[in-house]
Amino acid sequence: MSLLTETLARTKAAGRAALVTYLPAGFPTVDGGIAALRATLDAGADIVEVGLPHSDPVLDGPIIQTADDIALRGGVRIADVLRTVREVHDATGKPVLVMSYWNPVSRYGVERFARELAAAGGSGCVLPDLPVAESAQWRRHAAAHDLATVFVVAPSSTDAQLAETAAAGTGFVYASALMGVTGTRESVDEAAAVLTRRLRAVTELPVCVGMGISDAAQAAEVAGFADGVIVGSALVETLLNAGEPELRQLTARLAAGVRVAAG
Repeated sequence: MSLLTETLARTKAAGRAALVTYLPAGFPTVDGGIAALRATLDAGADIVEVGLPHSDPVLDGPIIQTADDIALRGGVRIADVLRTVREVHDATGKPVLVMSYWNPVSRYGVERFARELAAAGGSGCVLPDLPVAESAQWRRHAAAHDLATVFVVAPSSTDAQLAETAAAGTGFVYASALMGVTGTRESVDEAAAVLTRRLRAVTELPVCVGMGISDAAQAAEVAGFADGVIVGSALVETLLNAGEPELRQLTARLAAGVRVAAG
């Protein structure tokens, strides 16, 4: 977790937001996914989230669902997710998080998953469907292995819920820019800035905003009020339809966008 914290502190000291990229493990293959994640870091991303493909991704839109299906049909397993974390971290030295629904972690074994994620060099886990009230077991094991626990909050959250969630989390708070499932959008909803302001009133944790960000202009807009800009569906769609060279180019444009906001 210290690497994640240091990275967010360093980008803040530089007067800019961090760029956080997301791709599922095993997409388009395990080796291809590792190469793609490394490509985003080489192109300017500061942090990556490795998605753990799940057969019932209820919070994900059709783009990520398609990528998850490709990975699952290719036989991806949690061991492959952990291998992805290890190889990306070892190659780049940058923070690598896993984003996972709770069911796969619970079935694998909470302590086992935390221990193996830490051994792979992971910085923590984003758990979008784990309620804070049910998270004590995970948080205990995560803390024992120096892993960040990142919770996701939505614009519909009350101030009391925001405070409770932020108090339980570590690393940063993932603020959803919109209600609904993941996917690209033509514009950034103004609710994202409002949610970020509300979070800043109840926590000193960095606030990273995601869901719907798809181009450099949107990244620059979000970087103007958030500590981190999280991009997933646009990258997945680019890798799916255009391949790794265009993935690098899009990431470079996004990285330039967060830096433009600091200028």
